[in-house]
Amino acid sequence: MLGRLARSCYRHRRVVVLVWLVALVGVTLVSNRLGDDYRQSFHLAGTDSQAATDLLDQRFQARSGSTADVVFAADAGVHDPAVEQGMTSLFATIGGIDHVVAVRGPYTPDGALQVSPDGRISFAEVQFDQPENLLPSRSVHAVAAAVDQARATTSGVQIELGGGLFANREPPSSSEMIGLLAAVAILLIAFGSLLAMGLPILTAMFGLGVGLASVSVLSHVMSVPDFTTQLAAMIGIGVGIDYALFIVTRYRQGLHDGFGPEEAVVTAIDTAGRAVLFAGCTVVISLGGMLLMGVSFIRGLAIGAAVVVAITMVTSVTLLPAVLGFVGHNIDRLSIPGLRHNAESGRRGFWFSWSRFLQSHPWSSAIAAFLLLLALAVPALSIRLGSSDEGNAPTTETTRRAYDLKAEAFGAGADAPLLLAADLPPGTTTASLEPLAAVLSTTPGVAYVSPPQANAAGDAAIMEVVPTTSSQSAATVELIHTLRNQVIPQATAGTGVSVHVGGMTAVFDDLAEQLQSRLPVFIGAVLALSFLLLLVVFRSVLVPLKAVIMNLLSISAAYGVVVAVFQWGWFGGLFGVGKTGPVEAFLPMMMFAILFGLSMDYEVFLLSRIKEEYDRTGDNTTAVADGLSLTARVITAAAAIMITVFGSFIFGDLRVIKEFGLGLAVAIFIDATIVRMLLVPATMELLGKANWWLPSWLGWLPHINIEGHEVPGPPVTTPVPVEFVPVPDSAAEVETERPREPVTTG
Repeated sequence: MLGRLARSCYRHRRVVVLVWLVALVGVTLVSNRLGDDYRQSFHLAGTDSQAATDLLDQRFQARSGSTADVVFAADAGVHDPAVEQGMTSLFATIGGIDHVVAVRGPYTPDGALQVSPDGRISFAEVQFDQPENLLPSRSVHAVAAAVDQARATTSGVQIELGGGLFANREPPSSSEMIGLLAAVAILLIAFGSLLAMGLPILTAMFGLGVGLASVSVLSHVMSVPDFTTQLAAMIGIGVGIDYALFIVTRYRQGLHDGFGPEEAVVTAIDTAGRAVLFAGCTVVISLGGMLLMGVSFIRGLAIGAAVVVAITMVTSVTLLPAVLGFVGHNIDRLSIPGLRHNAESGRRGFWFSWSRFLQSHPWSSAIAAFLLLLALAVPALSIRLGSSDEGNAPTTETTRRAYDLKAEAFGAGADAPLLLAADLPPGTTTASLEPLAAVLSTTPGVAYVSPPQANAAGDAAIMEVVPTTSSQSAATVELIHTLRNQVIPQATAGTGVSVHVGGMTAVFDDLAEQLQSRLPVFIGAVLALSFLLLLVVFRSVLVPLKAVIMNLLSISAAYGVVVAVFQWGWFGGLFGVGKTGPVEAFLPMMMFAILFGLSMDYEVFLLSRIKEEYDRTGDNTTAVADGLSLTARVITAAAAIMITVFGSFIFGDLRVIKEFGLGLAVAIFIDATIVRMLLVPATMELLGKANWWLPSWLGWLPHINIEGHEVPGPPVTTPVPVEFVPVPDSAAEVETERPREPVTTG
């Protein structure tokens, strides 16, 4: 089927290119017309924070929406007449914006607690009537515009906006450009030709453009986090260039083997294209597995990333064959002197010699690689999942400056309040909560407790608890557990009052616990799927088992590096990490899903060539050396592209994107060096022919040819044997040529 698809795309290349151009322009126009509607919805069924949220939605609708802060500082003091006049006018303007139901500022009878002890810093809380995922962006923009106007007209006052609603989530275009420029350099080295280098870049950009525009449209129909585009761009650029690299490499090899352009395209798609589809579908399936985690915003994140990968994969097997049809024999035109390589240049080169060296010292090589991976993975044992706060944002962001002002004036926990929602049964009042308030005020880790406030019906009440530590601190998480398990049950025993701990800090803690509890099941399912797929493809038990163990070791090592940098602070300054904190709760799951597919790509590409050589020669040692030498160049180039693309995102502003960039880059580096250069040759030498052992009772497994079927090469004309037979003539003997007649016997 792939061969027919490739031939059709080649022969109708103008139509194919036109269709992709129309798709790119059309989806982009729709996306620009609609805009985006990125949002994060944290519906965590069965958790205490969700119970608090549901109670607020039902009985405190005015307090169930999102909140934001207007934080301001004045050297003359917040009660200076000019300052007070300007800020009061600002609060009145904000109060008139759609979906703003209240502005609780310092210039009200109960606003004294919102002023710092030195009278220089204060804040107002802006209450919206909708949660963040439902709040129209125009209301948020209107608040920001009002603040901008106040900054211009109120002198001597620093005004900042706090809260996730006003965090800057623009994609780090500089990071993408760094990754693309690095990919260009690597492709030039790999191909030695400007034209061959440009094809993977072109294909990846088409797929990425259509994919990201599709994700923007998708944000209008489901909850998609605002950083999905950055994560999808990171993955899309990497896989798009890699997939095209494999196909273009096979196409060039076909031309060098004597195929015409059409047959070379068909061969490339029917061989390397199969590996691309196998790897791409694996990534999509593993990302889709995250739908089972039961968290709405992760569902949007997974679907958004999967859409980009799927579109990029389809681009590689449809648009690329069409473009190759225009290129034809000119693929090696515009060559760079000294960088041209033929298809067989690595057969007896460095990689062959390196493999032979490792095979001469298999035990020491395997043990050294194994110990190195274990050492890198050790920090992962202390991983703490959670969510970082705005204190990790760059100081160029207004939300970071607002965070710093509040922390300076009211302590680190001022930006991480816990909202206690109480269900008051008939016959009870807020007086039943006074013992709880008294205990809370003396609980270690609590900086402030607000008096209970009842709703209009008197059947519910809320209390605000401000911790002494920030939202991402382990002490704050411990405080939440102490309140839920000890303080609240003891203080409300016998009253019939039910109190739930909510607020975004509690929501993120519950999210981390829910994901951490399901992570082993998810990882186990992915590893089982990996084992079964490789078992069927290579008809071997030990090859897939070895691959699963190596994948687990490499991802654990990547986790360890992320923990060391972001949680422990090692080399934090080098990577622009402002302060230590927990690892984002969904990062281990996302990393595993992405890396599973990417490592499967390299695994299949390498092992299929080794298996091909083994089936041909029956010599395991030579097969490993030949397979490694014949695939190392393209795998190294593909991995280098991935590393630079992922690594470039380390220089972005968002902490979560930094974590993804570093984790993915480290994992690919480990996979391409320690695993491919050390463990694979050494362990396959130790296992010998056992690598390809399959029990007889598994003989029913289907045969899957992941490398496809070679298209017959150019016909070779063999001369027909002839002989000269003397034929007598009356005048003279004339030498006559005639074909030899077949000899029959019997």
